[in-house]
Amino acid sequence: MLYICGTPIGNLEDMTLRAIRVLNEVDLIAAEDTRQSVKLLNHFNIKTPLTSYYEHNKEVKGPQLINMLKEGKNIALVTDAGMPGISDPGEDLISLCYENNIDVTIVPGPTAVITALVLSGLNTRSYVFEGFLPKNKKQRKEILLKLKGETRTTVFYEAPHHLLSTLREIYESTGTRRAAVVRELTKKHETVNRGFIEELIDYFEENEPKGEFVIVIEGADTEEIKAQEMAEAMEMSIREHFESYLLKGMDEKSAMKQVAKDRGIGKRDVYKEIKG
Repeated sequence: MLYICGTPIGNLEDMTLRAIRVLNEVDLIAAEDTRQSVKLLNHFNIKTPLTSYYEHNKEVKGPQLINMLKEGKNIALVTDAGMPGISDPGEDLISLCYENNIDVTIVPGPTAVITALVLSGLNTRSYVFEGFLPKNKKQRKEILLKLKGETRTTVFYEAPHHLLSTLREIYESTGTRRAAVVRELTKKHETVNRGFIEELIDYFEENEPKGEFVIVIEGADTEEIKAQEMAEAMEMSIREHFESYLLKGMDEKSAMKQVAKDRGIGKRDVYKEIKG
């Protein structure tokens, strides 16, 4: 069986009793960074053999671990910190296990995305997790453009040397929006900076970002989005307005009716403009 084991994201006291037991009992621990994981294992006096499984060796190491599991070995999967499979190559090993009919179970533990979301004080009812923004400029731009109309709270991970540039890019996309930048979760220097995005940019321009960061962005206001869409529609011609609704999947009759309603004119006027 593969055991997906959550480990502390900072404070070692967050290690669960079950995780300690499982890591002691399995035949092998597959770790994203053995140098980091050995510190954790030493702290809890866990002597189980350790092997590396990370982004640049997963294509070779993954099948090796699968073969060991097929032979009857029990393997625990851990990441540097937090839950394996979230923004790390663990998801590929988990998928391989299912493809090979290998049992998988989970030993829950802390994860930075949920911890930061709750600590941010922003809306937790509905949220979207983006992890680290892609390095590819086109993909990055597409995600940031969607952020403008995203009504759910959005959570990002970011490294200290990219924090300011990412905050600036988010501001360019969303404009003024409430946000929280959470640093060094559960550690001695844990901090939560809350405010509007532009205020956070000002703060980190004066205070060099250090540590690991999670960025939490407030969702767009639904009414503001509607008002913005309406303002944009009113700048279109009646034909363009009508065609925009067709592109959204409306039939012609419904699109004409909606255009007339938006503009406060009769359906006959819309019909004349489109068919004339």
